[in-house]
Amino acid sequence: MPEDAVCALNTLQTNASALEQVRRERGHPQLQLQAMRGFLKRSGLEVEELDSLNIIHVTGTKGKGSTCAFTERILKNYGFRTGFYSSPHLVQVRERIRINGQPISKELFTKYFWQVYGRLDETKDAHGGSMPAYFRFLTILAFHVFLQEKVDLAVIEVGIGGAYDCTNIIRKPWVCGVSSLGIDHTSILGDTIEKIAWQKGGIFKPGVPAFTVKQPDGPMAVLQDRAMEIGCSLSMCPDLEEYQPEVGPLRLGLAGRHQRSNASLALQLSRCWLQQRCQTGHLQPSPPVENGSISQASSFQPSTFMVKGLEDTEWPGRTQTLQHGPLTYFLDGAHTTRSILACVDWFREAAAQQECAAGGPVIRVLLFNTSGERDSGALLKILVSCHFDLAVFCPNITEAAASSSADQQNFNVTLEGMLTRCLDNQRSWRSLVRQDARPGTEFLIPGGLPLVVERKMASALVFPCILSALRWIAQGRDPVLVSSSQPTSMVPANAAEKAEPLREAAAVHVLITGSLHLVGGALKHLDPSSAA
Repeated sequence: MPEDAVCALNTLQTNASALEQVRRERGHPQLQLQAMRGFLKRSGLEVEELDSLNIIHVTGTKGKGSTCAFTERILKNYGFRTGFYSSPHLVQVRERIRINGQPISKELFTKYFWQVYGRLDETKDAHGGSMPAYFRFLTILAFHVFLQEKVDLAVIEVGIGGAYDCTNIIRKPWVCGVSSLGIDHTSILGDTIEKIAWQKGGIFKPGVPAFTVKQPDGPMAVLQDRAMEIGCSLSMCPDLEEYQPEVGPLRLGLAGRHQRSNASLALQLSRCWLQQRCQTGHLQPSPPVENGSISQASSFQPSTFMVKGLEDTEWPGRTQTLQHGPLTYFLDGAHTTRSILACVDWFREAAAQQECAAGGPVIRVLLFNTSGERDSGALLKILVSCHFDLAVFCPNITEAAASSSADQQNFNVTLEGMLTRCLDNQRSWRSLVRQDARPGTEFLIPGGLPLVVERKMASALVFPCILSALRWIAQGRDPVLVSSSQPTSMVPANAAEKAEPLREAAAVHVLITGSLHLVGGALKHLDPSSAA
């Protein structure tokens, strides 16, 4: 059963050996790759076997997943059998491992999961009881799947950083890419963008061409130094406007101006891969790197396959729009300062276009949460400029009932910690919009946890789970949520008074952002087919 496999996978989130791995390796990051090679060997694979996957390796802070999605779709259009490994997943863990753009089936996931898990479990006693942690295991599983399914190429998205990320056991990718850099995961990667750039440049390999989008001067200089140190060429992608398709401007399947640099990077990665595929030896000598200089990649006329690939790319949870009757949901998993800025630009433009045709008053609602070490206050400060009528906060829990999907369970955070973050976000929002912040306890979340709301009309509410937040926002006007079989979560009595504008508005625009996990939980309810 696939559910059994996912439950077994979830045990790798917090098992004692995984925690010991983290403690042991924290001060010696190079041990991470050594350990990963050991786990790979125990699973029955040699690192040399990965060379045959003809890998495109992509890192970055913002846009690396979208770049991979564009690249995979382009090469699939050429008729190649593609593998695509990404993280995190939105609804089901199988989304992380794709063949020809589609998540592997439940049957294939279950089959290959137990093959890999069984081999690692059989050998753990001889290795101090150690098992790979969650992301390491999934990375090994992805390599195993792609080799067994005989893909022509694998597009591999880095998890965190690059130099010491477990995907970086790859020895000979065909081409590497770096999307837009910014500040994120500072406790792991460093507290400056230059330190982060050093980590990202760690995926470069000798003689393997690398491409990057335009970066600030500091991190660009670091990437140049890394390219010279490692011995590879580094080229900067042109603006998307410089490409000249045969007919009309390039159209992208992913919305937002920030996707244009991702699309340009994908064009360069795809073209470089195709050029090598058409040659007898795929690794051609790179141009000599002199004084760490960076070359400007040339624009070109995209082929019909490339044009169609960019236009048809889908990447759920990133600048995605869903229309359900009078409600329009704008979903974007932005979770850094730069990505939230891009999200705001996209939302303003997309919402304004729809508001013009609403034929009556429109209510704007923010549904927000963050995870990890993110500075929620800094992100909320940016979002205030969108002038939301209501702000709703909830933990990344899909529903309060015990039926919550195993795919979306996270044992590394507590419910109390998640609710505390939501209440902190509520206070931050009230402070930012200069509202009275005198909360009162109105009712109990099932299980005895208090839900704090304003006794008078307020712009900020906290709900116990994603489903209860969505249902309150929808007020019975979303046919998808109305037909949901999930039980109704407890909602405060006075929340009905606050909901009157939602019931009377001609249209309700809901921006769901701050966390890909939040977006994934929302998609489970808003697009039931994603959980099928």
